Amino acid sequence: MKKTLSLLMAAFMVLFLAACGGGDTDTDNAGDTGGDTGEAKKIRAGIGLNDAHPQYQSLLKFKELVEERTNGQIEVETYHSSQLGDDRTMTEALQLGSQEVTIPSTAPLVNFVPEFAVFDFPFLFPSEEVADTVLDGEVGQKFLGMLEDQNLVGLAYWENGFRDVTNSVRPIATAADFKGLKLRTMENQVHLEAFQALGANPTPMAFGELFTAMQQGTVDGQENPYATINLQKYYEVQDHVSNTHHIYSPFVFLMSKSFFDSLTEEQQQIVKDAAVEAGQHNRELNRKTNAESLEALQENGMTFTEVSPEAHAEMKELVQPVIDKYADQVGADLVQEVYDAIEAAQ
Repeated sequence: MKKTLSLLMAAFMVLFLAACGGGDTDTDNAGDTGGDTGEAKKIRAGIGLNDAHPQYQSLLKFKELVEERTNGQIEVETYHSSQLGDDRTMTEALQLGSQEVTIPSTAPLVNFVPEFAVFDFPFLFPSEEVADTVLDGEVGQKFLGMLEDQNLVGLAYWENGFRDVTNSVRPIATAADFKGLKLRTMENQVHLEAFQALGANPTPMAFGELFTAMQQGTVDGQENPYATINLQKYYEVQDHVSNTHHIYSPFVFLMSKSFFDSLTEEQQQIVKDAAVEAGQHNRELNRKTNAESLEALQENGMTFTEVSPEAHAEMKELVQPVIDKYADQVGADLVQEVYDAIEAAQ
């Protein structure tokens, strides 16, 4: 009896192991993505701005498009408010392959690809529409191609927008009003020297430290698009805002090259198309939000000062030596390509 029971148990175990060990069959490889185990690939996408900003809302659009078009084979986790670090830290994480996506302004990218400094030239783009045409065209794509040597893939341009100055000291209507103001800027040499040329005292500082610095009087003011100023509630610690429109700041949608290369060709096309499509959504939403934000800033007690065309021309003249200096460093031919594209777009 014991022998019969043992034989039955042995037969059961053989059948059980055979059922569990069928991993070599074709059906078990259904849904496999590019030779992996069939598990969903994961994109960790982080930005510095908060979850109310058009950039984050558009990142959610990217997530929706990618997950839908890959049938869940690629999942997108989104992080806002510098949860994964500042722009530079996240870009370095992409290079190392420990993060998959971030969307910084062009200014911090100068630390990785110096040629991107051209997009920080003051008063470069005359309008958002011209910026769209140039960035989405041949010249803009040429700059995205420069990122690959840094183990980064540039998939699209999004919009941060025209940057405007706020401060808690006085209205800014002319170049002379900048004199002596302590203004926070990004870690970008073109920005620093441009504000020095205007007579201000620029102070580079991490974005996450800015509100407290203004609250404590470490700096008098800062420069960002209206949407950022409003959504970060800078009106609580700032009194004046002016439409200096001194720089148009694009965002660059970046992906880790090592991650991008791990995708199938179909998946690569999906994430690229999704980045472009979500970028169009970002531009539309950002422009709407910027217009609404200027109204909100005034409703929350900030004084708005209009900068005249004549005052803009004076500011541009003062910063021209800075533009000339960095045009030589970027490369005269490349800078001329950008200016030619801007002229053609107008």
